[in-house]
Amino acid sequence: MTTPPTTPPPAAPATQFMPPPPPPYAPAGRGRRWRGAVVAAVIAAVVAAGLGAWWWTRGDDGPLAGRPRVTDTEAGLSYGIPEGWKHDGKKKLIDAFTTGMTKKSREDAYGKGTGGGFVAAGKAGRVPEAALARQTERAARSNAVFFYPEGSSELKESKATTVDGHTAHTVALAVKDGEGGTAHLRLTLIITDRNRTAFLLGLGMPGTGPEREEVDTVLSTATVL
Repeated sequence: MTTPPTTPPPAAPATQFMPPPPPPYAPAGRGRRWRGAVVAAVIAAVVAAGLGAWWWTRGDDGPLAGRPRVTDTEAGLSYGIPEGWKHDGKKKLIDAFTTGMTKKSREDAYGKGTGGGFVAAGKAGRVPEAALARQTERAARSNAVFFYPEGSSELKESKATTVDGHTAHTVALAVKDGEGGTAHLRLTLIITDRNRTAFLLGLGMPGTGPEREEVDTVLSTATVL
């Protein structure tokens, strides 16, 4: 008589058209806590961004009219840059992102960061329209765990939308960081063509500060190349 295995069988492979959530994704124990200044460390983490993946343009319409824009040829997206935000092509990105930018945290009288922002674009595999809402919500929660492994998140918004005429879905989460602070996370997943999707991820801290509005504004300026 054989002893049954003590470990469960491996999980069945995911359906072919279902990619993992738009990264970054990490188990709770291996994520990194996000604070205003730490956002820069996330951008500077592992793999150099392709310097040919972006260039500056000027936006003529919309809420960031006249402001520079990032044109991300790898993700197939363009998005605006608010005043006070910085995009540096010489920085490094984890390989989940193709472009990104930050707003440096402010410091209070004690020298502690009191706010900041982070926006990044990236590309993912094919997602059918019927699965777009589910995948966007899953990806948003995964990113919340990655940036705030000791926190928790609450779904505030999940809506079908369009980006430059392309089918998309947007999710917003209110995130508790586990230390008494809050953050605002917004993720838009866009079907750019039949074979792929692209995403824009934004984080603003605190979740009730001007960074929240700026993150939402940046995502609202997205266009598909």
